[in-house]
Amino acid sequence: MKQTDKTIISDRAKEFIGTVPVGTNCKVILVTPENIPTIWDNIIPLLEPSQNEQRELSIDDFLDCLMEGEMQLWIAIENKEIIACMISQFATYPQKRVLRIIYISGEGMDRWIENFPMVENFALMNGCTFLEVWGRKAWIKILKEWDWECKYHIITKDLTARMH
Repeated sequence: MKQTDKTIISDRAKEFIGTVPVGTNCKVILVTPENIPTIWDNIIPLLEPSQNEQRELSIDDFLDCLMEGEMQLWIAIENKEIIACMISQFATYPQKRVLRIIYISGEGMDRWIENFPMVENFALMNGCTFLEVWGRKAWIKILKEWDWECKYHIITKDLTARMH
């Protein structure tokens, strides 16, 4: 499957996301790029834990990719307050297309994690056959009860000390 530089989210998927009832009073929303500036100041504190010495993306990198439509911002709202956020992106391999979840942060996971089927449907509507999560080892245990399995590990080595 070929893909342009920017992935266009299908209108059918956008309609679906707005109709899914979630939990008792916790709702998950896919934020459109044009609405990101409106809530960005509320998202920054949720992204700050990602800013450690081994980060791949700065907060500004996230914002740029979200505004360009290269990534998607999902938020969990409860009582009109953003309690969690998730950032995803489409990835196309030679044999499959996936929706990759590259960041999740916030509180109240027991109230919003039940929304993963909604994310799965969004991925399917956009031509994906798999979901991936880039995350800490603890996610393996959490997602196992939702029929996820660990297929492989990413092992890294810091080479910055050799760059001098």
